[in-house]
Amino acid sequence: MKYIHQLKNWPKFTWDLTTIASLSGAVRNRQGRLIGRMEAMGFPVRSEAVLKTLTLDIVKSSEIEGEILDSEMVRSSIARKLGMDIGGLVSSDRHVDGIVEMILDATSNFEKMLTKDRLYGWHASLFPGGRSGMRKIKIGAWRDDKLGPMTVVSGPVGRERVHFQAPAAKRLNGEMREFLKWFNASTSLDPVIKAGIAHLWFVTLHPFDDGNGRIARAIADMQLARADDSRERFYSMSAQIRQDRNAYYEILEKTQKNVQTTKESIEITAWLEWFLICLDQALDMTERILSGVFKRSQFRESHPSGLMNKRQCLMVNKLFDGFQGKLTSSKWAKITKCSHDTALRDILDLIRQGVLVKDPAGGRSTSYSLKDR
Repeated sequence: MKYIHQLKNWPKFTWDLTTIASLSGAVRNRQGRLIGRMEAMGFPVRSEAVLKTLTLDIVKSSEIEGEILDSEMVRSSIARKLGMDIGGLVSSDRHVDGIVEMILDATSNFEKMLTKDRLYGWHASLFPGGRSGMRKIKIGAWRDDKLGPMTVVSGPVGRERVHFQAPAAKRLNGEMREFLKWFNASTSLDPVIKAGIAHLWFVTLHPFDDGNGRIARAIADMQLARADDSRERFYSMSAQIRQDRNAYYEILEKTQKNVQTTKESIEITAWLEWFLICLDQALDMTERILSGVFKRSQFRESHPSGLMNKRQCLMVNKLFDGFQGKLTSSKWAKITKCSHDTALRDILDLIRQGVLVKDPAGGRSTSYSLKDR
């Protein structure tokens, strides 16, 4: 068995154009319709959609690697860095701020060249303390393999399964020069297909001690922003990949391993097909996200903020964002730090205004939801 980076034709990727062209054409059409639809919306609606999309993208990209970020911290960090005037901001730590800075640089500055120094900066922003968990890693530089080959493994110690072994560190300077030259060059290649190839190519090189998956997805997002010619992000590939994480790792492993014995061909049709279907599903997810944004916008038009106090505004926003579980007066009191009686008065006032309705189940399990409009 050989890995694709060991083949003599590396990195000359091939794919079935007939299979891929129909998928990419459909996706490009959906992207264009989405961007056109959003351009017709007012600035507040677009800003809210961008904030929700970027928050989801950053949180889910980290989840793919097993890291759980505080979504409120991420949301607040994005809002501050984009200069958005929103309520409910919380403080964020330098780790969250660093991840946000990387994604915003990739998507807001998509027209700029992707360089070695820029990638080094992204890597340093992911690991501001110079450590991945308890392990000290090399920051802002290609890996050196002093501790052995870079491998992707799973399983308990002593019974590890090797899924992939990256190229030797001594190859990285040349390999990354070639990758960056290709990525920055103008080409007739479909920009969405280029995003899929860039993701696969970078994560196969695995040039850093850690963070390669997140940076590969940031590079794909950067290329998708180029495809859209827009700094505003309205869909999240990472959120969709997170939903199908096992399939993501399976298709990566299958593509990175060469099982052919008669021909050293770097065939990536299956990977590109998976990538484009994933992107199409991400656009489906966007429709659900935008539905919530539009409902909130309509709500604001019909319910001026002056009719609600700060506690009510906070809780209504949480309901629009997708409240976990059922809303009860006890949860209201806990979240807004008020008495149970005050919480109940707030809720009854919103019922009177036609904002909330009491759920069918009564008694001790009384709960409330936003009124359908």
